[in-house]
Amino acid sequence: MASSITEGTSKLQLDPETGEIISKNELKKRMQKRAKKAAKAENTAAPSKAESAASKTMPANLNPDSMFSQGFLADVYKLRPSQHVRTRFPPEPNGYLHLGHTKAIAVNFGFARYHRGETILRMDDTNPDAEESRFSEAIEEIIAWRGFTPHRVTYASDNFDRLYSLAEVLIEKGRAYVCHCNETEIKIQRGGEEGKLPRFRCSHADQDLATNLTKFRDMRDGKYEPQSAFLRMKQDITSGNPQMWDIAAYRIPKSRRPHIRTGTKWHIYPTYDFAHCLCDSIEEITHSLCSTEFITARESYEWLTKTLGVYEPMQREFGRLNVAGTVMSKRALKQLVNEKHVRGWDDPRLFTLAAIRRRGVPPGAILSFVNELGVTTATTRIQIKRFDQSIRRYLETTVPRLMLVLDPLRVVIQNLDSSNPEEQELTLPFSPTQPEFGSYTIRLTSAVHIDRSDFREVADEDFFRLSPGETVGLLQVPHPIKAISHTKDPRSGRVTEIQAVLVRDGKKPKAFIHWAPEGSRRVTARIYKPLFKSDNPMAAEGGFLADINPDSEAVYPEALVNAAGFEDVRRRAPWPPADGASSSPAGPEGVRFQAMRVGYFAMDSDSTDDDAVVLNQIVSLKEDTRKESAN
Repeated sequence: MASSITEGTSKLQLDPETGEIISKNELKKRMQKRAKKAAKAENTAAPSKAESAASKTMPANLNPDSMFSQGFLADVYKLRPSQHVRTRFPPEPNGYLHLGHTKAIAVNFGFARYHRGETILRMDDTNPDAEESRFSEAIEEIIAWRGFTPHRVTYASDNFDRLYSLAEVLIEKGRAYVCHCNETEIKIQRGGEEGKLPRFRCSHADQDLATNLTKFRDMRDGKYEPQSAFLRMKQDITSGNPQMWDIAAYRIPKSRRPHIRTGTKWHIYPTYDFAHCLCDSIEEITHSLCSTEFITARESYEWLTKTLGVYEPMQREFGRLNVAGTVMSKRALKQLVNEKHVRGWDDPRLFTLAAIRRRGVPPGAILSFVNELGVTTATTRIQIKRFDQSIRRYLETTVPRLMLVLDPLRVVIQNLDSSNPEEQELTLPFSPTQPEFGSYTIRLTSAVHIDRSDFREVADEDFFRLSPGETVGLLQVPHPIKAISHTKDPRSGRVTEIQAVLVRDGKKPKAFIHWAPEGSRRVTARIYKPLFKSDNPMAAEGGFLADINPDSEAVYPEALVNAAGFEDVRRRAPWPPADGASSSPAGPEGVRFQAMRVGYFAMDSDSTDDDAVVLNQIVSLKEDTRKESAN
């Protein structure tokens, strides 16, 4: 019977406008009818370029190696071919990684893998005022979840002693000096507020080597207050690149918090511009791949390694990934979390990778998304709906299907033949296109539950679901049902129950709806919409907090899902079976399935061992067109 059901399901199609599962012929009729209406209506509003581009179907199943075998990254390798490729991914442990980091992760780990090399995960822990151990731990966990295994995990602080020695070498070469200028003075030295004044060095640049060494050692020994002294590199102030205007190499942190690894050993810390290239050099990174905001830093990067005469990695920059319709700055995310606008850093409405993981997005879907975008030097700004569409395509053939009723309404079938097992026992495939997923059994009980939105008290010619006197098909059930009466709560006027009959002899229904039998598992389902109302929350009037969508989450605490099917899916998790890295154990989010006509769902970490199951909607079945682009 499972094969016949699979065949029948493949002939049904989703009506993208109503969300109904209907026959191909019925869908064709509806589409023709809508096309005629659209042709008659005057439509003067053309879609925006952004919307048109986002609506185009993206290619599926791209070769994951294509970004390395051709284009920008292939050219990078040709510039510096190496038998022992080594890259690095160097996040600062002062927050959680977000969707924008996915490209850098995929590029650095993928480039090394493609060339049979290795990648170092290096924590850029040079700012003790902002860094915490929980962030470095979370970064390691996310990298493992993404399916990548670093050759080793290192810290910039591993090299603090060596970095300090190199700073003294730079002073001895006459290429660094201790400066006591304040912010206003430095701004004037660099051409003033508008950069129109002549640039010049301060008098501290003329100090002799002995004076600079003494002052630098006094900084090291804690004899200076924060912002009263810092070490500057003596570069080229005539350059058109601000990164060559004697930028800082060492500074004294404001708060003087103990470092997460070295404690109170150091009073001074290297800047990113000093430490990054030298850590690359110390670790013998062959290809330092970063995003284009660091393109101006390449000149100072190369200047420093050449001046010190150390190993010289090659830095090259690719276009960064920006996401419209959300916020990803650490300051904004921290405010959302601290002020409890969201549950935490992993709230599924955010776009931290921890949140994306909790929502149930598989790591393979993220990699597929990056492959679709490709890698060039141009910055990529994507709409959230483009990310969602990529996830839909990935999940379509990789997760099983179940029926989930969000807002149950009881339907009593008066003429169900309890003596006919074929009418009661139904075997359903987990997927109409993936027979290897298997099947499960569901009982057609004398009382079933449909979604409240699938019933209207008054029939409507444009409403093809259940109404008084009208028939509708129940997915996978041989015969449709017809509503004959219904009861209501006298106080609220809310429909509480529908009386119906099976129509064994009649024409095929125009639409099919999902349902749940009596005795189904009760779950809590969370449905998500964008957290913000506009495409640029940071530019919203009143600030990004004023742009929060009050309807970004809807919770259905009485949702129902078939118990037997769900338990089988749960037992066989994670879905997709081979997704993720073996070093990262599957969490509750590995329990993924498509809820037919509703969306894709995954178990949330709020689920408990006592069978209190909470589900997150990963993504809807179709794009939500109600949110208009602000661009």
